[in-house]
Amino acid sequence: MSGFAGRVERWSDEAQVRPGFRERVEALMRDRWHEPVIVLRLGDTDVGFDVPGRRQDGTVKGKRLVRRFFWNILRGIGAAVFSVFALANGGAPGRPFQREVRVTGPAGAMALDLVDRLRSVKGPWLVCSPSCLAVVDTGTTTTDPADAPPPGIVWEAREPQAPALNFRKRTLTWPDGSSFRFPLHGRGEEQHLRTYHESPDVIHWNGKPR
Repeated sequence: MSGFAGRVERWSDEAQVRPGFRERVEALMRDRWHEPVIVLRLGDTDVGFDVPGRRQDGTVKGKRLVRRFFWNILRGIGAAVFSVFALANGGAPGRPFQREVRVTGPAGAMALDLVDRLRSVKGPWLVCSPSCLAVVDTGTTTTDPADAPPPGIVWEAREPQAPALNFRKRTLTWPDGSSFRFPLHGRGEEQHLRTYHESPDVIHWNGKPR
């Protein structure tokens, strides 16, 4: 990764998540599930797809063809501008609109139920407990939590229907083999997860003993 692209990534990872949002989500889901929970702020969910019937950006093939045509034109112009700016700052041109593939599976993959819902979420949090999983939306996390709307549950699954969670690989895997490799919102979330997760796959639901 070039120095310029690295600076852009660090700036994105360090985007502000104000204190109080995590605590609101924790309280909501502990009261709902009556279990200990781990709450993680997800990163950029505009991810790449490798699923038959879907384009790499997740849209359904064969639909929105006119919009797709104009988007391709704008993307080409944007890529050219980005390349010129990157070169002017000593970086490599790169591929600014290339999404990292994080959703894989067969046609009609079970993972799509969750990932499609993430498209409209402004402040996604992954909530995990010993028997449940959920995604909660708090809206933008740059505002004062006191002024934010109540968190809302976007998606929820309970055992035995819940996908398998692997913290080490940052992956949710469904019975049909489809998977979503979820991104975390920067180093702060990685550090928060380490207070609960011990390699290789030990989870301390109430936090690691001190």
